[in-house]
Amino acid sequence: MNPLLLEAPAAATAAAAALVGYGSVYPNSQLFGPTIRDTASPLKLAITFDDGPNPAITPKLLDLFEQHNGRATFFLIGDFVRQCPALARETAQRGHSLGNHTDTHPNLFKCGPAEIRDQLQRCNDAIVEATSVTPKWFRPPYGLRNPWVIPVAHRLGMRAVMWTLLAGDWKAPSPEWLIPRMNPIAKHAQQHVANPAASSHGDILCLHDGFHMHLNGDRHCTLAALQYWMPRWRDLGLEFVTIDEAVLLPAT
Repeated sequence: MNPLLLEAPAAATAAAAALVGYGSVYPNSQLFGPTIRDTASPLKLAITFDDGPNPAITPKLLDLFEQHNGRATFFLIGDFVRQCPALARETAQRGHSLGNHTDTHPNLFKCGPAEIRDQLQRCNDAIVEATSVTPKWFRPPYGLRNPWVIPVAHRLGMRAVMWTLLAGDWKAPSPEWLIPRMNPIAKHAQQHVANPAASSHGDILCLHDGFHMHLNGDRHCTLAALQYWMPRWRDLGLEFVTIDEAVLLPAT
């Protein structure tokens, strides 16, 4: 038998696997449905947090954003919302946007449509019960998607939000390690100052205020890095906005 006849199916399978991998993981991929990947203006920075609410760090972040007259978007885990309803409610009352990060943080790439819907609906129910806010935004755990994830979110009235920068704060050994990894935000702002026509979009920064395995996860590196960067970003002209403000309002 011609060996090329054997190699062709293997090559096609490998190519298909690579395409699926790209579609499920890469934040800019639109293969499995449309996502929000940046903001409407290079001067609008959307700082987002996954895996909360977290009593050990979220209140400190709320105070930090108030200090800098900024707002963020918090993608909440439903199970933690049920354990900390007052903190979820305070987050909304202080002007921040609430998003859905599933009920228990599973890998949705491995889930079928019914399980995906159950995870998203249960998280929505927890957020609505605690805050009277119905989420408009959704972020899949680990950023992983399959062909059913985004369509299910759309049927529940939510749009998927990815990011332009994933800083790796969940594994940061120290603030000194994390701070340089957030420098691309400043570089983008500096490029805009130097050449305003170079970019028409801004950044979405993905950070974590909690740990998906349990409450009270240690995220002091995230807090310290933001304490360092927020005044510097502000000096560069960046505005700290929610996803609502970044996407739905006209760019300025």
